[in-house]
Amino acid sequence: MASSSLSTARARASASGLRIFLAIFIGQIVSLTGSGMTRFALLIWAYDQTRSASTVALLGFFTFLPLVIFSPIAGVLIDRWDRRLVLLVADGLAGIGTVVLLLLYADGALQLWHAFAYVGMTGALDAFQTPAFSAAVTVLTPPSQRGRINGLRTVGFSLTRILAPALGALVMGFGGLRAVIAIDLITFLAAYVTLMLVRVPAPTTSAAGQAGRGSWRGEFAGAIAYLRAHRGLFYIMVIFTAVNFMASLTYLGVMPTMILARTGGDETTLAIVQGTIGAAALVGAVAVTLWIKGARLVLWMVVGGALSFLLGDLLMGASQALPGWIIAACVTEFFIPFMFNAQRTILANKVPPDLQGRVFAIDSTMRESLIPVGYLLAGFLADRVFEPAMMPGGSLAPIFGGIWGTGPGAGMGLMYLFTALAGTLICIVAYLIPAIRHIETDIPDYGVDDIRANEST
Repeated sequence: MASSSLSTARARASASGLRIFLAIFIGQIVSLTGSGMTRFALLIWAYDQTRSASTVALLGFFTFLPLVIFSPIAGVLIDRWDRRLVLLVADGLAGIGTVVLLLLYADGALQLWHAFAYVGMTGALDAFQTPAFSAAVTVLTPPSQRGRINGLRTVGFSLTRILAPALGALVMGFGGLRAVIAIDLITFLAAYVTLMLVRVPAPTTSAAGQAGRGSWRGEFAGAIAYLRAHRGLFYIMVIFTAVNFMASLTYLGVMPTMILARTGGDETTLAIVQGTIGAAALVGAVAVTLWIKGARLVLWMVVGGALSFLLGDLLMGASQALPGWIIAACVTEFFIPFMFNAQRTILANKVPPDLQGRVFAIDSTMRESLIPVGYLLAGFLADRVFEPAMMPGGSLAPIFGGIWGTGPGAGMGLMYLFTALAGTLICIVAYLIPAIRHIETDIPDYGVDDIRANEST
């Protein structure tokens, strides 16, 4: 009878946690759509100021550099504080920054450095928001559902990537940057009110999570010690660091500029391509949610990554018009949810909940650490090396011009050849590392048995 009552209580708690997760999740998706609209509009506005790949790349640089700097601090604080409170404070500060951006634009005083400062602030706050939300998901959802829940998260985030550029281009065409930012503020309020109406339970405690409690250095060292003892988790973070660096050189760093350069600044074409990227990722996310199982997550991760790089990057770089870019976007983005869902689920299942804020923050710091470098390098390589070399009469035009074409944007397209080959090699190497290949069997899940042990003490 006692066992039946305990099972009933757990089922009710699980259902309540899922409802809270869905409420927060929907609010965050609405807010992310508004934020994505603003980022898209700022990208178009910045490109119009200089027509330079380096300017657009700097927007990315100033977004990711603060995220890398603040993530280690954020991880410790997330494990100390109420994760809902962390989300409320971070979202609130982001809302204030958006108001300031709107006032500057309305006054005709907006300059490039203001845009850089704004994206830098949002990057710093994202160092708190993303790990806090990921850690909250773990305490709100049962272990058996985390693979599908993470798939649902990918579906939602893919929807924002469809809607944000399309809506951003539409609203900017009718009302300009001011209207886009105003809509961003409305979506922020919707998410903020949702957060205020829910509660997120505290995580269960573990020996690893309590290690070093009392000092920032000790708590952070406890997370490092956990990763040293579970090398496979650390190694997949290294792999994703390399993968993100490759992405920052092309998709993140030069893809928008490449399309604008090859179309004479056609923002509608860019919006269609970015919307297609989101749609393909959505289809991939749905496929992950339906297909992914609790085992062989590593195989999903490395195969998905290799196919995305090998097929998608080559098509994206070699294409010179909208039909080719659409096909490339579909091929590339369909496989990406398999990678990130697998890695996120592995971490959620293996790491104790009261340690996840720090571990997710370390993961975020590592994954994003080379992205600012990639942005700077992408802008330099595009403007100073590959674009001049792929102009008619350039040094590389006779070799690659037959496939990649020549003229504006061709050099940036050629950069995809390097990332296609390097990214595929990274994924193959990952599977050859035993600590990664056997991570699902070598490291036990922190799941139901651990929670019961904590409840009984």
